[in-house]
Amino acid sequence: MRTVTPQEYAQKVKEASPPSPVAKDCCLAFLCGGAVCTLGQVLCRCYQNLGLDLPEARMAVSISLILISASLTALGWYDNIAKHAGAGVLVPITGFANSMVSPAMEFKSEGFITGLGSKLFTVAGPVLVFGITASVVYGLIIFIFQI
Repeated sequence: MRTVTPQEYAQKVKEASPPSPVAKDCCLAFLCGGAVCTLGQVLCRCYQNLGLDLPEARMAVSISLILISASLTALGWYDNIAKHAGAGVLVPITGFANSMVSPAMEFKSEGFITGLGSKLFTVAGPVLVFGITASVVYGLIIFIFQI
């Protein structure tokens, strides 16, 4: 059996892969990301019209976008949207919600606790652990050097 060099393998992959329409992908990501931001702004105005102050309205928008994204993921629609929108929906907070719900939905047949519950933080868990740990360490450093 003949071994394939990394250069030969890379050439085969390049030949087998279709060219990516970069300009089209960038435009779609820009437009879809803009649509997510526009939806966020519309929601913010609606929450303000309902009587929330601006900081509270912004918090409600974040919660709403997470809920919408998680619901679309649970229904199986988010992946279809992301195929066309690309980074436009994957980069904002909606992508974070999708990354949390997707593994949980994949293992829902294993039960509520061992499936959904245990897989919910598969992707987001390390991010949360690092973020919380880093904030505690930074807070301690600031506290120590301010005294």
